[in-house]
Amino acid sequence: MTKTSDKPVDELVPIFFMGKRYEVPSSLTIQKALEYAGYRHIRGCGCRGGVCGACGTVYRLPDSYRLQVGLACQTVVRPEMHLMILPYYPGNRACFDIEELSGSGDDPARLYPEIFKCIGCNACTMACPMDIDVMHYMAQAIRGDIAGVAETSFDCIMCGLCASRCPAEEVQFNVAILARRLNAKYLVPKAAHLEKRVKQIENGEFEEPLRELMSMPVEKLKKLYEEREIEPQMAGEDWTPRDTRYV
Repeated sequence: MTKTSDKPVDELVPIFFMGKRYEVPSSLTIQKALEYAGYRHIRGCGCRGGVCGACGTVYRLPDSYRLQVGLACQTVVRPEMHLMILPYYPGNRACFDIEELSGSGDDPARLYPEIFKCIGCNACTMACPMDIDVMHYMAQAIRGDIAGVAETSFDCIMCGLCASRCPAEEVQFNVAILARRLNAKYLVPKAAHLEKRVKQIENGEFEEPLRELMSMPVEKLKKLYEEREIEPQMAGEDWTPRDTRYV
C-alpha cells in the first residue's frame, strides 16, 4: 500500500487489455479495473455479481504459456496480466421449436450430435466459474438423461467458458439450456396451484383488486409494499435464509 495524504491507496499494477498497457489498483476486479482505466462497459457487463455470465474473460499471466478463464466481475487483477473479455461466445446453437420436440433423450443427440465427440478430458469442468461438473452432465446428455442434465447444469450462467476450452469443440452450455427447457416442458409435473391461479386470472377474478391498486396514491402503495409478507412461515417452522446476502 502507498499513502496519499492520510488516505491509503492501493498499489498500482500494470495489466494489458487488448494489448494496451494500463496501471490499475491491485485490489480491483478486472471489470472495475477497466472502468478505472476509462472503459465504459456497454457489452460484457451485467449483474456484476457472478451470476449472469456476461463477462467471461480469457487471460494469461506473465512467464506462463497457459490461457486461463474467469469472470471479469469476480477475478482480481494480477501484475502483467494480459486479458480479453468475451461478452458473447460464438458457439453453435441449434434452431428448434420446443413444441415439435419429444422431450426424449434423443433430442440433444439429434440437435447436438457433437456431444459424442467428448473425450472426457474434463477441461470444461475446470473452466467453469460456477464449479459445475460439466463433463458429468455431458455424459448424462450422451446417455439421454434429460432430467439429469437439467439438474446438474442448474447453476449454468451461459458464459460459454466451458466451450472455449473444449478440444472437441462442443457447446456444453447450449446443450445444458436445451435440457433444462425440455425438462421444464415435458418432464417436470405441472403445478396444480399454478394452473388454478392462471384460470383465476383468465376469469378476471383479480381485475377489481388491480384497479384498486392502480388508483391508490404512491405513498399508500409504498406502505403496502413495505408491509407485505415476503416469506410465509409455517407454525413451528424454524426457518433461516439459505443465503444471507439477499436478506
